[in-house]
Amino acid sequence: MKIDKEISHPIHPYHKLKLEYTEIPFNCDGCKEGGIGLKYKCQHCEFDLHKTCVAARPIITHPFYNKCEFQLHYSPPGEAKRLCDGCKNEVLGFVYHCKRCDFDLHPCCANLPQVLDDGKHSLYLCHKLPSACHRCGGKGSGWAYRSECRTYNLHVGCVKELVVESWEAMYLNVDKNKVRDLQTKIPSLKGTLKNHHHHGNGKVMRKCCQIAGGAVRVIVSAILGDPTALIGAVVGGFISK
Repeated sequence: MKIDKEISHPIHPYHKLKLEYTEIPFNCDGCKEGGIGLKYKCQHCEFDLHKTCVAARPIITHPFYNKCEFQLHYSPPGEAKRLCDGCKNEVLGFVYHCKRCDFDLHPCCANLPQVLDDGKHSLYLCHKLPSACHRCGGKGSGWAYRSECRTYNLHVGCVKELVVESWEAMYLNVDKNKVRDLQTKIPSLKGTLKNHHHHGNGKVMRKCCQIAGGAVRVIVSAILGDPTALIGAVVGGFISK
């Protein structure tokens, strides 16, 4: 599939946007969600768009909602607060909305792969999590990724929380002039997994920890709008040991 290196976009008509790759986190001015990797950036303004948001189709369907037709809106429809039915985060910008069923999806959530493969393990996107999430400890609502062995579960929204917490810790009280010299660290889930399995046997806990590193890497890369091998490898290098 051909990727345009320079584009124009209706929400930023003043200048063209150029495709670039970044290892520094950014906030998409389209969906208002975090991003890393490929993005379209204005060379004159502080304006960035996910590659996913730039390529967002006007109308989509989704396998979790087979009776829905989602239409792209550049801002949330209506006056009431809206939540993404994928990650359960508030919708602040670009959104896919089904008028008939009143469902909403962030563009990046709408494009999350049904299956993620880190080369060793397969992770499957679930509409509803049947067992406890390793981050929040509950089932709760919202989409989640689950390992093929069914021992590893993580809400999409919980991964977003992990990313935000890590970025805030990394960038808080840091000289803004040095931001570009920093590397992002995606936290390891080893401590969380150990707490979750403290009543279980060591073999199960070790198995879950092995899955955790690869799972976080591929899930984060997908959530941040660039589910490719390249960004997966980069993010994997930032996982805390």
